Amino acid sequence: MCGIAALQLRNPSLHPQMGSLLSSMMCQIVDRGPDSAGLAVYDTPGLVSAGTSTLSLLGKDQGLPLGEITASLENLLSLSAAPDVRVVGDTTLVSAGVGTELLVKAVRETLPGSTIIGRGEHVAVMKSVGHPMDIAAEHGLEAMAGSQGLSHTRMATESAVTAGGSHPFSVADDLCLVHNGSFSNHATIRRELKREGVVFDSDNDTEVGARYIASRLQQGDDLETALTNLGKVFDGFYTLVVTTADSMAVVRDPIACKPAIIAETDDYVAMASEYRALASLPGIETARIFEPEPGKVYTWSL
Repeated sequence: MCGIAALQLRNPSLHPQMGSLLSSMMCQIVDRGPDSAGLAVYDTPGLVSAGTSTLSLLGKDQGLPLGEITASLENLLSLSAAPDVRVVGDTTLVSAGVGTELLVKAVRETLPGSTIIGRGEHVAVMKSVGHPMDIAAEHGLEAMAGSQGLSHTRMATESAVTAGGSHPFSVADDLCLVHNGSFSNHATIRRELKREGVVFDSDNDTEVGARYIASRLQQGDDLETALTNLGKVFDGFYTLVVTTADSMAVVRDPIACKPAIIAETDDYVAMASEYRALASLPGIETARIFEPEPGKVYTWSL
């Protein structure tokens, strides 16, 4: 049993409230997953900026002082890239005015033992072990602005309780996935993806789902098609939320074993594992509220 809370803000006037709204939603799903938690926030000033690639690294201690990391990146990328390294809570963020792949190469050369948990121009990913609201507070969620937010509170079933095993899994630019449930055939799909050259960072079944979706998108699927194909290949019980730079999608398994409820207004789309996480959202009294149908992919765009 895990908890999911996701929010897409269609009305830009609500962007300054993204963090406070997501924090209030997350507070109501803590008891579904007390082991660890993760966050993904989009277009948050101070964390990401347009025209700049940002990598989220697992942990605040990367084994080198921040100044040495910055100096190494300047040497590898040039001063004009203006690399910036900072710590937010239990996460290290690395930004530079270069493409994501070039920044990944430079970070791996500088910090070969680092684990990249988020990447792109729009998203910052943060996760850790501990009480979910402590993790949210440590990273300053409540004060964050943004266009979208995604949170997950984890009760581990398929792998150990580690920060690396926490959700979201972000394995391609601005793509994030969170998961309540389990994939029963993840080991088989992992082997197939490895044969195609896909590299994994954890033994978590959710990462297999994220890697599969990233692979399908790279092959030309749109998000809805990629999730439809996932439903044909993956076995198990699941509710998934996937976000990109400008979209959000929700899908449940064909039996709809895991809970999900959606609230939709002209101003926002919100999804949570339980209604109580939606109850304090603005305008909830007139929102369209529904449970997603089994096996149906729902998508929304900014």
